[in-house]
Amino acid sequence: MSKTPAKRKPNPTLRWVLMLVGVAVVFGGVFAIKAIFAKQTNDFFDNMPQPAVAVSSYIAKTQRWTDNGEAVGTFVAINGTDITTEAGGVIRAIEFEPGQRVSAGTVLFRLNTANEEATLNALETSAKLASVQAQRWQQLGKDKLVSLDDVQQRVAAAASARAQVEAQRALIAQKTIRAPFSGVLGLRKVNLGQYVAPGAAMVSLQQLDPIFLDFSLPEQQIGKMIEGTAVRASVDALPGQAFEGRVTAVEPLVDASTRNFKAQATFANPDGALRPGSFAKITFAMGGERDVLVIPQTAVSFNPYGNAVFVISKTARKPGEKDMQGKDLTGDKLIVTQRFIKTGATQGDLIVVTEGLKAGEQIVTSGLLKLRNDAEVTINDTIQPSADASPTPENR
Repeated sequence: MSKTPAKRKPNPTLRWVLMLVGVAVVFGGVFAIKAIFAKQTNDFFDNMPQPAVAVSSYIAKTQRWTDNGEAVGTFVAINGTDITTEAGGVIRAIEFEPGQRVSAGTVLFRLNTANEEATLNALETSAKLASVQAQRWQQLGKDKLVSLDDVQQRVAAAASARAQVEAQRALIAQKTIRAPFSGVLGLRKVNLGQYVAPGAAMVSLQQLDPIFLDFSLPEQQIGKMIEGTAVRASVDALPGQAFEGRVTAVEPLVDASTRNFKAQATFANPDGALRPGSFAKITFAMGGERDVLVIPQTAVSFNPYGNAVFVISKTARKPGEKDMQGKDLTGDKLIVTQRFIKTGATQGDLIVVTEGLKAGEQIVTSGLLKLRNDAEVTINDTIQPSADASPTPENR
């Protein structure tokens, strides 16, 4: 009788090992396939052709500029004051209309003078009596009937009485308030019948033609700003208009706190368009023409770490370079390179480049935010940013 072969005992450790190996092979294959697809995707996007950016361009050019200065200032009336009274009193009459033009000496206010005139009458009577007595005593003095000292006392009393009369007349005259100079009146600050104290403001009076313009400049320009220099001013209240004037005074003192000095220009103002207190922007020629390299300000990226422009250059395409649709590209392409520059003075829309750029180089003037180094561009100059040294924007 044959023997039955003995059954093998199951080996759980081997089963677990085989199962783990199988799981590792499956998951490893999945991750490997995923890594291959990820690499192919990254390679595709890394090598995918970027679409060309449409930009406008400008050729850096040399222009002849006169050194101009800029400043801001404030218009000031040649004569301007608040009309006040030297003597207090009640307003009896107001003899002008607000905003009226008046000449020097025009009566503006009359204060009540009834008491002062009554006192004047009494003083005049006393003065006449003192004068008569003085004459009488002078005659007696000639006849040696009174002493010379008595005569002099009577004469002095008569002179004192006349002086009191003149003082009272001056007081009455002070209560008739007149315009000290020709100008334009403002809004009155008092009313009929109101009591005004000495020194109280009653109405503003401003002389508008001509008019001063006060402005400040750095001390470095004190030798260049001389009397007679032509200045051009504009005010926000009158857009599109420019006013011509000349420097008539330069302050010899430099302010130690600001290191600025003040200058004053005079402007003709026959129609009163320029008003005291108005803010003004000023330009003036400092002399000395020179050749400068200029570009539009829109071409410059102004940054704290330095100003930069994108320079356009032409380069050959790589063999087999394709567009977004996979078509072969031939011929040269335009690329941009960021370049740091140093800038100088500005005039209108233009800015001077002192370093970093040469005349004839082509730069980008719009679309800067879409660019990076070596980005491909196409040029579309049908719409160009303004590039005028003296722009005249349209009011809308």
